[in-house]
Amino acid sequence: MSLDSHGVLAAVTIAMYVPFLLLSIKIVSKYGIARGDGWVFLLIFCIIRVLGGILLVAAEEVTPVNTSLYIGGYALEASGLSPLLLCTLGLLHSILRTPDGFPRHQRPFRLLQILGTVALILVIIGITDETSSSSSSNLQGNTMRRVGVILFTVLYVMLVGICLYLWTQIRFVMRYRKQLLKAISIALPFLAIRTLYSILSTFSSSSFSLTSTSTTSNTGDLAKFNLFTGEWQIYLVMEMLMEYAIVIIYSVAALLLPLNEDYKSSDLAQDEYPSDRPQY
Repeated sequence: MSLDSHGVLAAVTIAMYVPFLLLSIKIVSKYGIARGDGWVFLLIFCIIRVLGGILLVAAEEVTPVNTSLYIGGYALEASGLSPLLLCTLGLLHSILRTPDGFPRHQRPFRLLQILGTVALILVIIGITDETSSSSSSNLQGNTMRRVGVILFTVLYVMLVGICLYLWTQIRFVMRYRKQLLKAISIALPFLAIRTLYSILSTFSSSSFSLTSTSTTSNTGDLAKFNLFTGEWQIYLVMEMLMEYAIVIIYSVAALLLPLNEDYKSSDLAQDEYPSDRPQY
């Protein structure tokens, strides 16, 4: 059975992210999981993309049609924004660390992490409810999915605010974390387009339908942004390429920047993080 355009893109996704999956394992082993700098979410994202691609390719190859494979694959597709946002949040939090590695402002960042997790749970539960046979569950699921995407948007806006604030405090940021902040700033516009696509895709349909047979649930100008039945070119540009750009930027930063060196020199700590710094 030949793959359609979405199946081909799913296969391409697998080929794109298998190398970065291996690379992200190396990055996590380099910086560790316990530090919580966001790199583990980069690994989670790569896992989600590889698994999602496998499910979608399998869904088109298996006969008779197995709807569960499509649902699982597209659920992972819709969930991919969460680890990217949480990865960015963790990286921003790492910039606020002191030269001795002590994290600052843990409570607000933990609340934002909870916000992203809640949004992910709402999206997944919403998709599950929308694929049930109950009309009431479909309506409730659609609402939950949209609320989840709105929370993703709120989290992105907060990330931009944190990034702007850090730029106002740039002289108090440690040497290599200044470079990391530049990398995050470059990635944010790509993340903005990816977040926008999630909004447009979610509100393009009143139901999580895998077919284009419904004329009432997927109409209007937003129909072309639908994840399942929309134009694959838009999906390619606004989701796949934006995500890939972000992963490349973060991976290059993780490999090239000796971030751990910020903790090793007391002289650097005095120069880059002076004792009279404001307690922000």
